[in-house]
Amino acid sequence: MKDVESVMNSIPLTFDEHQIKRTVIGGSSVSPDSLNISVILLNTSGSHLKTHVFENLLECKFQTIISIEHDASNFSLDDMSKKFPTVKFIIPLEKTTDGELINLAMSEVHSDYVMVLRDSLNIPVSTILPHLAENLTQNGTYCIVPRLFDSNKNELPCSFVPSYSRGHFYVESSTAISDGAKTLYPFDYIGLYNRQKFIQLGGFDWTITSSYWQILDLAMRSWLWGEKTRLTSKLQFNYIEEPPVEDRTFTLSYLRYYLKNELPRIKQEQGYISPASFFPFFFRSSCGILEAHRQFKAARFWVEKNKYKFTLELQNLIENWNE
Repeated sequence: MKDVESVMNSIPLTFDEHQIKRTVIGGSSVSPDSLNISVILLNTSGSHLKTHVFENLLECKFQTIISIEHDASNFSLDDMSKKFPTVKFIIPLEKTTDGELINLAMSEVHSDYVMVLRDSLNIPVSTILPHLAENLTQNGTYCIVPRLFDSNKNELPCSFVPSYSRGHFYVESSTAISDGAKTLYPFDYIGLYNRQKFIQLGGFDWTITSSYWQILDLAMRSWLWGEKTRLTSKLQFNYIEEPPVEDRTFTLSYLRYYLKNELPRIKQEQGYISPASFFPFFFRSSCGILEAHRQFKAARFWVEKNKYKFTLELQNLIENWNE
């Protein structure tokens, strides 16, 4: 693993612990006949498809639509906000991760469920209808993951299974999908999230800057704390451009994920990290002993604060996955 360059901040204990500077434009009152689902749209592209996307989302009668704009220069916010006054536009004024922006948007909505989408997806007018919305959310599942296709309509792997080999954890992937089947995490953040459970889990860790490890961190935490993520074939989207490639490089982000999810054990129904696991971690980390100690100490503090939330160890999750 490459040497780390900087010291991370303490691990956040709540989903809204870190407040970022931002500009907020628009957003009007909720329609009484709206769905109990809101949308967070992560934007990275220009304006040529914006109007079409917003029109289709509004047709679905989502309770709230939040458009996260990474680059306000992509199009005229004033013109768009006038054309779509019910859409709330959020523009971060500092460098952030997608997970942190999702956390921020979660605090701006009040629906029970929130769908996270990207403007790089083809979002049809019939994205979700009332009877489907009710069907998907009736069991209170933490996260529901749709089928995803690339721009050529080839199915993308959305089924992720935790496995173990030669003492190391790894993730198996597959394009096979069946309704209600388990999956470890949502690809590219895309999914239908139970908002209250998302908040209780603490949301995405903004100190983890790698998208892959940030997604896996929250997903693994949700499983270890007793929640579930399931697949559905009733929702599906295709990318209109190249889908992202998961960067699984071992960085400081990986170390933070590893400490929070793979190292904790359970004793007397409480999660803990044994002090004796420091040196095995240090030799694995490839960073200096002072930095390794800082990371280890922060993780032990975080696990101690959340010790009663742990219901599984990673090994139990893997062994019982097919039950």
